[in-house]
Amino acid sequence: MKILLLSPYDAASHASWRTGLCQQLPQFDWTCLTLPARFFTWRIRGNSLTWGLEQRQLLEQDYDLLLATSMTDLATLRGLVPALARLPTLLYFHENQFAYPKTAHQHSSVEPQMVSLYSALCADGLIFNSQYNRGTFLQGLADLLRRLPDGVPSGVVDLLTVKSRVLPVPVHGSGLPSSQRSIAPPVQVVWNHRWEYDKGPEQLLAALQQLPAHLPLQVHVIGQRFRSEPAEFPRIKALLSERGWLGDWGYLADEVAYAQRLADSHLVLSTAHHDFQGLAVLEAVAAGCVPLVPDRLAYPEWFGPAYRYADPSELVAKLTGWVDACVSGRIYAPDVSTWSWSNLGPQYAALFTEFGNRGG
Repeated sequence: MKILLLSPYDAASHASWRTGLCQQLPQFDWTCLTLPARFFTWRIRGNSLTWGLEQRQLLEQDYDLLLATSMTDLATLRGLVPALARLPTLLYFHENQFAYPKTAHQHSSVEPQMVSLYSALCADGLIFNSQYNRGTFLQGLADLLRRLPDGVPSGVVDLLTVKSRVLPVPVHGSGLPSSQRSIAPPVQVVWNHRWEYDKGPEQLLAALQQLPAHLPLQVHVIGQRFRSEPAEFPRIKALLSERGWLGDWGYLADEVAYAQRLADSHLVLSTAHHDFQGLAVLEAVAAGCVPLVPDRLAYPEWFGPAYRYADPSELVAKLTGWVDACVSGRIYAPDVSTWSWSNLGPQYAALFTEFGNRGG
């Protein structure tokens, strides 16, 4: 079966998913087109123009299935390259354009939402990486349609609900549970998220400021960095240095070094205002880390109450408690093997076969 995979905003998590599919499911013949994860507004609206004219010959080749991420302007692309309209098509949602935090940094245009709506309508199946992602997309779409002045057909949300399902991005790695590793102070805490406002650096700073200064910690802040960074990061680094807690600082681009850092750490912390799946946390837990995550977003789907906090004060209390538990050697990382490639890979293969066969 020949699959054409389109990833027009190929951010790190998208690229990991894409390469994972190609490596883990070699029974399919993969052709991949990607575009860099930059110039968001242009990329989400312009990918159909870029590909429709520059890659037309490749797009018109013989395929059995089209798999595109939700950043793809699928409706326009199918109009520019009619051969694509004859292919069974799956649209994969790593995120949706309705659930980003309301801040000055958010993309305020309704255009990305409309692109994803039209793409969803012309796809045969919609796949979301979490129930949270699916639910916020459908609810956000319903809210948007209610605000439009006229000419809105009935049943749009129902139509998309019926053809949607959840299949997470599989997790790489399977380390030893924390209880089987030596835990000698200082306790290793990792914060492995993008250095952007939506990952809650102000909450990370506030939590670190409120932690007892005597705690035996080493904190590793190792997410992906960008040219423009929130102002909290220099303050976080200064505080960690002052208290002797500073560990690795900055993006670990080397995959082996990154995997080793996760394997050597005891706790993984999220302060995110939004995570549609929380793949960075899941990968750290697969390496043996105990998670401490918000009691919202996608996290209740993955972790029990012991690993979640409801507000900043509970974050500080639970983080202190988990550090004490580490020192006493009483921690157990939850099992995330359900979301491993070995378990989810066959589900992806069955999905692709199911839809690919619809093309005859």
